[in-house]
Amino acid sequence: MELFTQPGDLLIGGLFLVYSGYDIQQPDFQQTPRPSPCKGFHIRYYRDVLGFMFAMEEINRSPDLLPNVTLGFSLLHSCMSELRAIGGALSLLSGAGHPIPQYDCRPTSTMIGIVGDMASSLSIPIARILGVHHHPQISHGASLSSLSNKVDFSSFLRTVSSNVFQSIALARLIGQFGWTWVGMLVVDNDVGEQGGRAIRAELERSGSCLAFSEKIHLSYTRRQVLRVVDVIRWSSANVIVLHSTEAHMKALLDAMFDEGVTGRTFISSASFTITAGLFSRKAWAVLNGTIGLVPSTGTMPGFQVFLQNLCPSFNATYPFIMPFWEIAFNCTWSNGKVEPGTDAGTTPTLCTGEEHLTPLIPSLFETYDLSYTYHAYLAVYAYAHALHSLLSCQSGSGHGACGSVSRIRPWQVLHSLKKTPFQARSGGTITFDANGDVSASYDIVTIQILGGDFRLVTVGSFNPGAATVHEILINASGILWNDRFSQVPRSVCSQSCAPGFRRVTRQGLPPCCFTCVPCSSGEVSHTTDSVDCLRCPGDQWSNEERNKCVPKIIEFLSYEEPLGIILVSVVTAFSILAVSILVIFVRFKDTPVIKATNRELSYILLASLILCFLCCLVFIGRPSTVRCILRQTLFSVVFSISISSVLAKTVMVILAFTATRLNSPLRKWLGPTIPRNIVGLCSMLQVGICSVWLHKAPPFPALNTESENRKIIIECNEGQKLFFYMTLGFMGFLALVSFMAAYLARNLPGSFNEAKLITFSMLVFCSVWLSFVPAYLSTSGKYTVAVQIFAILASSAGLLTCIFLPKCYIILLRPEKNSREHLGGNKGSSVFADSDSRVFPLSFHSLWSYSNRKLQFGNTNSPRPDKEQARNGLPMTSQPFQSELCVMLCTISLMQTLNRCIMYHRNICDAISCLHDSWGRASRSPQIQQRGQESVF
Repeated sequence: MELFTQPGDLLIGGLFLVYSGYDIQQPDFQQTPRPSPCKGFHIRYYRDVLGFMFAMEEINRSPDLLPNVTLGFSLLHSCMSELRAIGGALSLLSGAGHPIPQYDCRPTSTMIGIVGDMASSLSIPIARILGVHHHPQISHGASLSSLSNKVDFSSFLRTVSSNVFQSIALARLIGQFGWTWVGMLVVDNDVGEQGGRAIRAELERSGSCLAFSEKIHLSYTRRQVLRVVDVIRWSSANVIVLHSTEAHMKALLDAMFDEGVTGRTFISSASFTITAGLFSRKAWAVLNGTIGLVPSTGTMPGFQVFLQNLCPSFNATYPFIMPFWEIAFNCTWSNGKVEPGTDAGTTPTLCTGEEHLTPLIPSLFETYDLSYTYHAYLAVYAYAHALHSLLSCQSGSGHGACGSVSRIRPWQVLHSLKKTPFQARSGGTITFDANGDVSASYDIVTIQILGGDFRLVTVGSFNPGAATVHEILINASGILWNDRFSQVPRSVCSQSCAPGFRRVTRQGLPPCCFTCVPCSSGEVSHTTDSVDCLRCPGDQWSNEERNKCVPKIIEFLSYEEPLGIILVSVVTAFSILAVSILVIFVRFKDTPVIKATNRELSYILLASLILCFLCCLVFIGRPSTVRCILRQTLFSVVFSISISSVLAKTVMVILAFTATRLNSPLRKWLGPTIPRNIVGLCSMLQVGICSVWLHKAPPFPALNTESENRKIIIECNEGQKLFFYMTLGFMGFLALVSFMAAYLARNLPGSFNEAKLITFSMLVFCSVWLSFVPAYLSTSGKYTVAVQIFAILASSAGLLTCIFLPKCYIILLRPEKNSREHLGGNKGSSVFADSDSRVFPLSFHSLWSYSNRKLQFGNTNSPRPDKEQARNGLPMTSQPFQSELCVMLCTISLMQTLNRCIMYHRNICDAISCLHDSWGRASRSPQIQQRGQESVF
């Protein structure tokens, strides 16, 4: 190995890449294998060597740092080969120019430590060897996190941060642009394997997924490289992470350009050195728009002046100056020898050594980005400050070497390195922690290719020690994307799920590949790509887009809405109608029709029906405690009064036709006591049920959030439903009894009762409430209330119209029929019944005439002359009456007449006189005069 040495009191070894690769030679097993020749001299790598030498020059000139001590160095290049790196480390330790383990050929100077190598894959074997010998090693580019393990690499330190923070920085950078579907290319060695695992874990932790992960190496054949190209071609990922040194990527980038696989955005780790001179124009076309991480750098004052002094005439001072000059000026030296890595043309230009280097320095050495060169510069200063501390015996770190250069040993320098912070010339304090690492900080750069010119622009930074919000700063407007994208490219497996949707991972695919499923009703997602939907609170519900919770609609049957207005209008109309009928009955209370209908019960029934209509208004409006209590109780009691009044009417009709004999025990019940007791008893029973209900579990207003998803129904909770159904059951029982009684009395003579009208009204009533039960149970919210209001209105209207409208028709439109003659008249004057019924005879005269007619003709079905029938005013009948019934009817009429005479006369004499006059008028009737001998008695 060619060893370049500059003498000094103490020596620092250097292992640098310099060359970007080597020729792979297959062994022929005929002779001893020789090291593979290096190729691809690269100025960017050579700059690290010059930075190392520049630091040595500054330190040796400094009067404050290591005064009276001269630092020397020995340099070797590793040529991107682990074999050369190991041999170089052993050569530096031996000082003989070739590996001699456990032997130091230097007579005077001591090798106190080594700077290098830049690549992690090369630093690992070097660190294992130096750790055994307790020689310190400071790498200016190796970032593999496993090198922080002091058990395996006890003497390793570095001036760049561990890639633990690099993985975090890459994940944050990818997340900053919303990329969740990325590919990854890693170098095919231990460094690539370990670094790739760390990056993958951090990407998955941040929510991104790997579309593919492929390995690459500079030793790969063309076929292997094309296979990787095909993977990239068919992948849907537009972003690819590069975790490899640049030398391994050259063949792949050229192949991608040749195969037309361009338009991908690369995100490079700090291991990938972005340098213009290393890649071809085809590779730069593929890398255009690449975003990369580089360790944060400082300034190196005077370094450009140092570069200007480079000259081949000082070959003994500057190593590798000959191949550099050939590359820089595209010439060859006169001896005709072409240095490895130099592309010799057919007619090469001869190098004279007089070429002007100064104008080419910015482009050749890429002075706009001093990454890694600056870190090699810091490594030399770290050794210098450690030696200074060791020689000056600061803080007791001399360990017997105070003031004596000859007594310094590498393990002492290693101990001093770990404990000696120093101030960099560009500012900031450099300190190695217990793992030999420095604080992490990265610059974010981007590659811009404009008109064939290469530019590396810093667009951001990553500082893990800063606050989370300032951890990564990036100026996206400063990034010039490749030709395929005019703005930030998208790289996702599935399109983002908008708010209102949630992600469902596709079976067998990474979590980033998903299907967007709408949130269920009542659930929302507020952000893009939500994993789960959140359920809305009880008083809120999801909107149509399912992206926010909105307050539920408050619902109750109000007076302002159309349904409420219609119901109020109907209630008002029926209430007015009922009041009008009551007024008519009061106005015409002394007419025969009103008298024949039991005025007291009619008044009670009309008043209760008015209250039935008006109680519907309690059901309309926002439920409150008072409203809820009044709703069912008021309705139940008022309706019980109505139905019990109808029942009393029916009972009285039945009793009137049952108690026909003088000695019948039922006759004592024919007074007003029975109807009053029936109405009072039934009403009190219902009041009792309601009282127990209000005492045990009174109704109360409640918010129903379960019946309808989008509404909060303000309703009256009935407390215990048992009492509600008990009140309905009791009313149903009363209605059923009334209906059955009226139905059984339907064939009694219509002139004497209202049985048919009550039967029909009860039929309407029962039909309505039987229909109410399923309708009530199948509706919810305000429509439940509306159903009950409709049932109340329909049943009340049925009672009102069926019972009272026929009488109002007679009173108002046919007043000529509202007389005793018409009530007791012929068939054609029948008021309440059909052709088969009779008009109720209100006078003794009509009863006497009717009884005489029965006795004379016997069966009313026997034929009679029409003229005589019209003269007597007796309608036809289909029921045969016996003479005893006729006598009974006459007797009842006589008793009624006697009772009326007693009521209107104070003494018995006047009453008897009144009875005599009445009997006389009856006996002087034409029928009795003609057939006096056929008297009933």
